[in-house]
Amino acid sequence: MSTEFDVVALGELLIDFTENGTSGQGNPVFEANPGGAPCNVLAMLNRLGHRTGFIGKVGQDMFGMQLEKALEEVGICTDGLVKDEKIHTTLAFVHTFEGGERDFSFYRNPGADMMLAEAELNISMLENCRIFHFGSLSLTDEMCRNATKKAIKIAKESGAVISFDPNLREPLWESLDAAKEQIDYGMSQCDILKISDNEIQWFTGEQDYDKGVAYLQSKYPIRLILVSMGKDGSRAYVDGMCVQADSFLQEHTIETTGAGDTFCACVLHYVLEQGIQEYDEEKLKTMLTFANAAASLITTKKGALRVMPDKTEIDRLIESR
Repeated sequence: MSTEFDVVALGELLIDFTENGTSGQGNPVFEANPGGAPCNVLAMLNRLGHRTGFIGKVGQDMFGMQLEKALEEVGICTDGLVKDEKIHTTLAFVHTFEGGERDFSFYRNPGADMMLAEAELNISMLENCRIFHFGSLSLTDEMCRNATKKAIKIAKESGAVISFDPNLREPLWESLDAAKEQIDYGMSQCDILKISDNEIQWFTGEQDYDKGVAYLQSKYPIRLILVSMGKDGSRAYVDGMCVQADSFLQEHTIETTGAGDTFCACVLHYVLEQGIQEYDEEKLKTMLTFANAAASLITTKKGALRVMPDKTEIDRLIESR
């Protein structure tokens, strides 16, 4: 199989307006950062030397042009990026609380990312990738949901490993039941699942992560499950094995934007290097430690896509422990 891309991702590409002080008149000032989880994952993979491509839709507007330029700048192939002449680029306003946690206000009713149609998919990219990655935001509405499902089918038939990060954003769903139904579909399709602590508790109804993962493993044929637990580090589950690695706590955390995406990218990096296999404890620990270190570094920077850490920075942090 010819593999032009190591990873192709499909989903939302939007502007994250993040707080950046106040103006002379006392008004909040917002900075227009390129955002969207799938492209954050790709940006980190590019930093680690992989070939990546993005499939999605932006508006034919100033923000769409800014986003296209940002992807090209970090080395993500934009052959699958479509522009909508009528619907504007999706916007998100991010409010950061003390400690780095965030609250989102989305302007997406509709937003261009929801309007990606099956006929607009770049089939060649899907047929020529080693890993296909997606999240749940492209499953919120019928048009982009159909495109996502078709993309998964093509990538699977072409032999790609399927990676899924639910990345639940509650305000974007009609109801949490609708979210659960589509995330259930995502889990039924993936080989690799990256899920956060609060998402696994919500989805499985289990407060204990081990029990939550056992439920997922009994229901879906997922080969590798990763649970990110913020300050408590992360866990990897393969077959009956569970390995945990501590987080790298930062004194200089500004915000947590992109931390989960950076973590996810580092796991995919490890799978690309090692293959998806029966990992032993030592390998899983190495994978998680690297991913945790990278995720902690991104919390010290504003935004994510343009400021991903490189391997030297990550290795230096691991060695300093």
